[in-house]
Amino acid sequence: MTIKERDKRLKIIAIIATFGGLLFGFDTGVINGALPFMSMESQLNLNAFTEGIVSSSLILGAAFGAFFGGQLSDKYGRRKLILWLAIIFFFSTLGCALAPNVPVMVISRIILGLAVGGASVTVPTFLSEMSPKERRGRMVTQNELMIVTGQLLSYVSNAILGNTVADPGVWRIMLVLATLPAIVLWLGMLIVPESPRWYASKGKMGDALKVLKQIRDINQAKTELEEIQGNIQAEQNYDKASMKDLKKPWIKRVVIIGIGIGVVQQATGVNSIMYYGTEILRDAGLGTQAALIGNIANGIISVLATFVGIWLLGKVGRRPMLAVGLIGTTSALALIGLFSNLFAGATALPYIVLTLTVTFLAFQQGAISPVTWLMLAEIFPLRIRGLGFGVAVFFSWMTNFLISFSFPVLLSSFGLSITFFMFAIIGIFAITFVVKFLPETKGLSLEELEQRFRNYDKEEVGDIKEA
Repeated sequence: MTIKERDKRLKIIAIIATFGGLLFGFDTGVINGALPFMSMESQLNLNAFTEGIVSSSLILGAAFGAFFGGQLSDKYGRRKLILWLAIIFFFSTLGCALAPNVPVMVISRIILGLAVGGASVTVPTFLSEMSPKERRGRMVTQNELMIVTGQLLSYVSNAILGNTVADPGVWRIMLVLATLPAIVLWLGMLIVPESPRWYASKGKMGDALKVLKQIRDINQAKTELEEIQGNIQAEQNYDKASMKDLKKPWIKRVVIIGIGIGVVQQATGVNSIMYYGTEILRDAGLGTQAALIGNIANGIISVLATFVGIWLLGKVGRRPMLAVGLIGTTSALALIGLFSNLFAGATALPYIVLTLTVTFLAFQQGAISPVTWLMLAEIFPLRIRGLGFGVAVFFSWMTNFLISFSFPVLLSSFGLSITFFMFAIIGIFAITFVVKFLPETKGLSLEELEQRFRNYDKEEVGDIKEA
């Protein structure tokens, strides 16, 4: 097989697998434009409380899907789990689109969330294990691009349907569109091989080498298989990680920092904009159709900022990049709160709010989100990497759940200005956490980071950066 053929095969594998990311983005973003129609009396007749339940139920499912997804993929295989997730995506999406009432909708979205959460951990793992080391960063971050692309596609389709279909039941069409990429994902994964790393972990070295020969030259395939075997042997020298490991002070500190990183990403309130952007613009004074169109700007900036963020990761330290991102998002939130008060009822207010949400997302997707996932992959020592990552992502999803559930209630009870001032105050605490406790990880190997955590066991975690 020629280099060109191997590269083409790798690209096909990446495109197919990242449809899991596309579904992640589409299913979390589509609710943004569907809620105004679902809330109509002739439809599901949602109020602020039930809006929060419907929107956040997917996130609750995703928290558990992420927590258990890694364990299931370790047991049954990355490819097989993604195939199962595609089936869950398809049927739970149908359940949402056909839901006759709120309870059915909530149950369907919780099940859909299991697939979203499972995809959030399984697809990046699969990509990292299929890619050669020199292309790993590009292939794995392609999934992040597909997530924000999925959100953008949901905003665009919502705007088109919301402005062209007069039926208030148009939200069902908005939701059911997600079955199409689910079908593509399932069909595509039928022709994609299993991860060679997973085959090797099960002792199937012949199968592992066979897959590697499809995506590497022969010498590289043999060398990589030897490295995989060496890593597996090294991992066998570690006892299986458990919650008992958290009794060790240095490990406890690492896990707390990981949880903090995951919580900080969500505590900015990013998903209040990604899930309720249309509602925010309506509250600021735009009509539903105009708000649907305006919300596309949020999707566009998310995609563009992600490209910038990936570029910045190679140029700037993790800690300053995250701090600057949080300063930017907190400032944007405070300005939304301020201008919503000063210009209440003014014609210009919706456009001011839209400009500031776009600014917010530029900092969020261009700095905070890329750093978050990279640092979570870096800080945990080998012994607890799977456990620590799972715990951190679980808390991240749960923070997302609490915010997405409470946002419409806060917006209804306190209004746009006070709600965003609340998020700005949370942002100040997030900045403090980063400045005081977060270590710098850029330029350090995973082993060096682990040793520094061990050496500074009795020091403040924030001092690690000065070592």
